[in-house]
Amino acid sequence: MSGLPTTQRVLYLLGPERVELRSVAVPRPGPEEVLLRVEAATTCGTDFKVWRRGGHPRMLTPPCPFGHEVAGVVAAVGAGVVGFAEGDPVVVANSAPCGECPACRAGRENLCRDLRYLNGAYGEYLLLPPRFVARSTRHRPASLDPAVAALAEPLACVRHGLSACPDGPEPVLVLGGGPIGQMFVGELARDGRRVVLADPSERRRDVARALGAASVVEVAGIPDDVRRLADATSPEGVALVVEATGVPAAWETAMAVVAPGGTVVLFGGCPPGTTVRCDAARVHYGELTVKGVYHHRPATFAEAVERLADGDPGYGLLIEEERPLEQVELALRRMAAREILKAAIRP
Repeated sequence: MSGLPTTQRVLYLLGPERVELRSVAVPRPGPEEVLLRVEAATTCGTDFKVWRRGGHPRMLTPPCPFGHEVAGVVAAVGAGVVGFAEGDPVVVANSAPCGECPACRAGRENLCRDLRYLNGAYGEYLLLPPRFVARSTRHRPASLDPAVAALAEPLACVRHGLSACPDGPEPVLVLGGGPIGQMFVGELARDGRRVVLADPSERRRDVARALGAASVVEVAGIPDDVRRLADATSPEGVALVVEATGVPAAWETAMAVVAPGGTVVLFGGCPPGTTVRCDAARVHYGELTVKGVYHHRPATFAEAVERLADGDPGYGLLIEEERPLEQVELALRRMAAREILKAAIRP
C-alpha cells in the first residue's frame, strides 16, 4: 500500500443539479476490504435522476460521492481478503444483500431487507466494504474494456427482468430505447424472440436494429402510441410488453396494448407517490399479468459479467462518448437532451 497516492479526486453530489469535484484522502482498506482503482465508470439513467432530484430515497443522501456502474483494478487488499489480489481486474455491483433474510433465502436478494448500496464510481479510487467484496465483486478478463465491463450492472438488471418474461414464440414489444430498453432488445433477440422497439428517437431506433430488433416503431404520445403500436404488432395486442422508460404514460400504454392473457413487465421505475390509471375490467377479464421488476441479484450479475466476457454482445454501441471526471455533469445533461445513450467516465 505504500505506492498509493495520499489524495484523489471524487465527484460529490451536493443537491439538485449541484456537484463538486473534491480532493479527498485515498482510504486504506481495513480487514476484508478492497481498494479499487477506478478505470471506468458509465453514466446511467439512475445517476441522471439522482443528479436532477438531488438524492435517492434508497441509495444515497447528499453531500456524498455518487455514480455506481464501475470497473477497475484492485489497488490494495485488507487483511483476511480471499480471492482477490493487487492488480486483479474486477467489476463491482452497486448493491450487496445480507444473504440471511427471508427474501435472500428465497433467492430474491434484490428485495433484501438490508440491501446496501455502493456509490462513488465517479472518482479515482473506491473502497469496497466486506459485504461487497464477498458478494458483489467479480473477476473480469484484462482484455475486456473496463467501460464495457461496467455495463455488467445494467445488464444484470435486464437479466433479472428476463426472469419475469414468459417464454414463447410470440413477438415482444419493448417501450423505450434507452440503455435498459436496448439491452432488453439485445437479450430477447439473442433468445430468438421477435422484438419490436418503440421510441421517438430515430437514432435510438437505429441502435435497436443493430442489436437485433426485428422492427421499430416511432411513437409520439397517448393515444397516438396505442394506435401506432397496434398497427405495428397486432390489433389484438402483443403477448409480452416490456416497459423501460419509467414514464407513467408508458405504463398506461403498456397495459393498453398487451393482448388478453398477456404479460406486462414494468421495469422503468416511476417517482415515489406516482399513480397510474388502468382499465380494471381489461386487467380482470383479460387475465393480464402485470409484474413490477426491480434491480438485480448476485446470480444475474454473475450472468452479466460472463455474458460480456464471453464475447462482444454489441453493447459498446451504448457508450457514445468518453469524458473525464470534470465533465460528468456535461455527460448527464447530454443524456437528458437525448444526445447520447451513455458516456464512459475515465478518471
